Amino acid sequence: MILEWSIESIEEMEYASQLGIKRVELCSSLEYGGLTPAYGVIKKCAQIKEVELHVMIRPRPGDFEYSEKEIEIMCSDIQNAADLGAKGVVFGVLDQQFNIQKEQLKRLTELSSSLGLEITFHRAFDFISSPFEALEELIEAGVHRLLTSGQQSKAIDGLPLIKKLIAKANGRIEIMAGAGINAINAQHFQGIGLSAIHCTARRKVAQMDNFYMGSVYAPYVEKIKSILAILN
Repeated sequence: MILEWSIESIEEMEYASQLGIKRVELCSSLEYGGLTPAYGVIKKCAQIKEVELHVMIRPRPGDFEYSEKEIEIMCSDIQNAADLGAKGVVFGVLDQQFNIQKEQLKRLTELSSSLGLEITFHRAFDFISSPFEALEELIEAGVHRLLTSGQQSKAIDGLPLIKKLIAKANGRIEIMAGAGINAINAQHFQGIGLSAIHCTARRKVAQMDNFYMGSVYAPYVEKIKSILAILN
């Protein structure tokens, strides 16, 4: 089991390399659950070859029901990620009933596969009412990895479902747990068949309140080190 770090910046990517992190998920706007990062950030992070770069493909915050134009944007972003040297992409598509949107999933997975990219289906999965049926749909579509909290706000509370998903998957798709994982609870995810655990690690250092320009974050390297110490 490895640790995947969800990051936003080249600074975090550099730390990931120094700490021996195998894989990162590169996003923007982690406060919204992660959106597609800027072209330049992808390009710069992809130059650090020691760490697998997996790029979030999510054009806006909110739900995971996308219009045709938004799917076209996602296809363009997948192409950009491949052109810039990413190892994989991360996305999720649902319909109005919170089921997997099969046609859109097929379109995105076929494009990603044709470009040699690994595919992770993100926590849109945690909104689905029939998780085992959805798991089979992801496997059939050729998705390599599923990120899930076990349909709870924190993965530690979703462990019963996560274990059932691992058993149901039976090695046909990787299962990665994420949401609220830290050094205190990381040990509970060991030895149950997960391919990875997933976490963010950053701390707010400034906030531009006067003009509502958002917050400034710095990498929380100590958190990553403490989780790695448990895993190793």
